[in-house]
Amino acid sequence: MSPAETLAVRNKAILMMIAAILCFSLMDASVKALAPRVGVVPALWVRYAGQMLLVLILVAPRLRSVARTRYPVQQFLRSVLLMCATGFFFTGISLIPLSDAAALMSVNPVLITLGAALFLREPLGPRRIAGIAAAMCGAVIVIRPGSDVFTLAALLPLGAAVCYSGYALLTRRVGPDEDPWTSLFYTGLVGTILLSLFIPGQWQTPDSPALLLILSVACFGTIGQMFLIRAFSSGEAAMLAPYAYTGLIFAAVWGMLFFAEWPDLWTVCGALVIVLAGLYVWHRETFRS
Repeated sequence: MSPAETLAVRNKAILMMIAAILCFSLMDASVKALAPRVGVVPALWVRYAGQMLLVLILVAPRLRSVARTRYPVQQFLRSVLLMCATGFFFTGISLIPLSDAAALMSVNPVLITLGAALFLREPLGPRRIAGIAAAMCGAVIVIRPGSDVFTLAALLPLGAAVCYSGYALLTRRVGPDEDPWTSLFYTGLVGTILLSLFIPGQWQTPDSPALLLILSVACFGTIGQMFLIRAFSSGEAAMLAPYAYTGLIFAAVWGMLFFAEWPDLWTVCGALVIVLAGLYVWHRETFRS
């Protein structure tokens, strides 16, 4: 492949990654508007049922091989952790500003680095420790314990980040020996089945605006997953990772446009600290000296 063709493929992967993050941010905004109308659990169910439908369509010709796993227990645990992460985050964005929740959720890359050192015995030097500490300081700046703006709801996105980090670490553990589509299949399957158990007692008949929001959640979540799969099929994960932080910008824009949520100076400062710390840890992970 010529340098020009390599650059074109790289740029295409970056654009698809940004498009995926854009779709996920619109899904989050839709969930924030939907939750007061039908509740968080139905919104979660729509998210997972939409993903399950997408995966079934894409892997239908080889469903039997995709459903075969060498790690049934790990697949179940990672799926539950991701479902908990999504549940914490969806509940969080229904109670606090989108920009605050997105900033706090963005500590997950450094938590993954910390968890990899603790549980996977990956190296953790003083520079990475400094990056992790800085990211947690950024989170403290955003939630500001002891201030008038602090609520327990602000801890929900942090809980989501912790659960997502556990999911990522288990994914890293099974990744080398498992088809990515198998992991995606079980993520959607477990989430859909477990949430379906709670739907009968939680379901509220949606009105017309809620139906449109349900459709938005399913569509944006599904299209986002498709863009994400295509992005990681075309470009390296390490190259694409920093572009996930565009979600902070999208979250701030949707918060201002749709919910009249203007991030204050402390939220912006805390988010910048988290992003810079995350980029530093990413750089150390990618370009180890």
